[in-house]
Order: sequence, then structure tokens, then C-alpha cells
Amino acid sequence: MTNKILSVLGEKKQSIPLILDSPHSGIIYPDDFDHITTLKKLRQAEDSYVHELYMDCIKQGAVLIHANFPRSYIDPNRSERDFSYEFIEYGEKYFNEFNFKPTIKTKLGIGLIWTKVPPDGEKLYNRKLSPDEVRLRINKYHRPYHKKLSSIMNSTFLKYGCFYHINCHSMQNNASAMSTQTKGTLRPDFVIGDKDGKSCVKSFTNFVVDFLRGLNYSVEINNPYKGMELVSAYSNPKIRKNSLQIEVNRKIYMNEFTRVKTDQFQKLKSDLNQLIYMIKNQLEKGFW
Repeated sequence: MTNKILSVLGEKKQSIPLILDSPHSGIIYPDDFDHITTLKKLRQAEDSYVHELYMDCIKQGAVLIHANFPRSYIDPNRSERDFSYEFIEYGEKYFNEFNFKPTIKTKLGIGLIWTKVPPDGEKLYNRKLSPDEVRLRINKYHRPYHKKLSSIMNSTFLKYGCFYHINCHSMQNNASAMSTQTKGTLRPDFVIGDKDGKSCVKSFTNFVVDFLRGLNYSVEINNPYKGMELVSAYSNPKIRKNSLQIEVNRKIYMNEFTRVKTDQFQKLKSDLNQLIYMIKNQLEKGFW
């Protein structure tokens, strides 16, 4: 299934309780995205090619869902409440409708709807958004993504009695001005996030970490990324509903400035496919 909102691959041929999603690799920019920056700058927000890196998972019997719209337009990995009335025309009038509760992400300009331009944080709009714009983005993009992902999770859980969800992302090699880290901070090859053990059983987290370290990648756990809305919203490891976030450093597979794939893209894709293959083997043995 593919449309302007999202694509779903492998759903009809699913044979293992493994679901992957890439919420930030979309490149179809809506016509009503009335921003004041250049597309070149705005593309710095994209998790470019992440869904391609994991595409072979469907050959292993997993399901892959990915957004086709850009995260800077509206971010499916944020709560619907993670925004501020100050960015909406007469925002205080809509308190009962939107019930926003902004987090540090909104303050950094990367909440539900982005308000700043990566990587330096200049303004994305020269105006406030209308309530209609906010409603449309939530109803037409954010909610359908969540509805489809949660539907796949529910059907997987009903069929297998569990699910293992990998939330797939990429990160800049150096922290930007829009990061919670000090600008310029170097990132490892991978960051694995499980909300400090709250979203995923530790044995699964450790399996992924150990596999990647075994390939000589540098890997951090929950630092600086623990996982956001899509890892938190549907997980409950106590009843075998597991969500894990994987952040991969863009330097490994692409030029961060030109956004062109490097020669290492295929190697990384092969390594990640091997990871999925190993997960499949463990799932079939009932390891977790």
C-alpha cells in the first residue's frame, strides 16, 4: 500500500512478529507547506534513505511502514500535544480543542510542527499558523500514520501474541543548534533507545547492541536518544509489546551536505539486513 501519506510493505506476506517504521524519511513536500526557507536547508531535517536501508526486511517476513511526508511539516514521532499555542493565530482561543503540552522538543523548534530550520535554528515561518492548517496536518497526516502503525501492531499481536517494533532513524554526525546536546558534539555510529528499559525487553535491546558492536560499530544506549512518541505510545514489554529505536549516523552512508549516498551505503544496508535475519532466527526459536 502506497499513497502520499505513507507506504506499507510486506503486510500481506508477514511471517514474523517484527515491524519496522521510518517516520522521518519522507520527501513529498505538500503544496501548502508555506515556509520561508530553502528546500536545501529544510532537507537537513530528513532521515534520508532510512527506509531504503531496511527495505530488505520484508524478504525476512517483517513489515515496513514509512512516511512519505516530511517531518518538518508535521512529525509523527511527536505527541499531538507537543506544540505551543504561541505559534497559532489567536492560539489561546483553542485551548480546549488542542490541549497542547509542549516539551523541550517544541522549545527547540522540533515539536509536532517544526518552527525552526535545521541545523542553525532560524525561523521556518514568517507568520503564525492558522488553526485550520494545524487541524489538517494532524487529521490528514499525523493520525493516519499512527492509525496504520497501531493497526499493524494490533494484528501482529493477535496473530503471534507479541510484537517487536523497530523505530528507524538517522542522526547528524555532530549535534546541531537544535539539539539537546552541546552544538558540535560528536555522535557514535549508532544510538539504541528503549526509554531506559520501559519500551522494550532488555534481552532484545542487548541483542541488537551486541550484534552491531560485533561488526565494530560504536554504539551508545539511550544517550542522547531514548526514543520518542512512536516508541512510547504502543509499547508494553510486560505483555510482549516491544518498541526499540535505532539511530544510525548519517556519515556512515551519505554525504550530509549533498545528501548523496556514499559507497558505504550498500555495506550498511547489508549489515542491517543481517541484523534482521538474526532477529528472525531468534524469533522463530521463541528466544524472547
